[in-house]
Amino acid sequence: MTQRWKNQAFTITHADDGKFEGAGLRPFFEYRDLGIKNATKGKFGAHVIRAVPGMESPATWHSHDPAFQMVYVTQGWVVFEYEGTGEHTLRAGSCVLQPPGIKHREVRHSDDLELLEVISPADFDTHDEVAP
Repeated sequence: MTQRWKNQAFTITHADDGKFEGAGLRPFFEYRDLGIKNATKGKFGAHVIRAVPGMESPATWHSHDPAFQMVYVTQGWVVFEYEGTGEHTLRAGSCVLQPPGIKHREVRHSDDLELLEVISPADFDTHDEVAP
């Protein structure tokens, strides 16, 4: 049984222990779960996402509905387009807060892209959208 403090469990993950899996939202990315979802009973989620070399995004418009979604680029670059603000190139050290429901699309990325995504709640819906 996992001990919990204020409804959270203590957890540590290490990069050398982590496994990337292709079973995520986008087939051109791989995901490494950081254990936050289980430690917070789904209240929050965090994972590292990296590009699958040679695979491109179809650049489809979509939206998500979590209360909080933050993306921080750790290496490489990615171009996102957001409704009402246009295209933005994020590179290592760039951070974006994506408000709930904002229409966006991933346009292109480097083969070495890696980013951290933090969300709340951990499970959320994705909706296909028409271009704004």
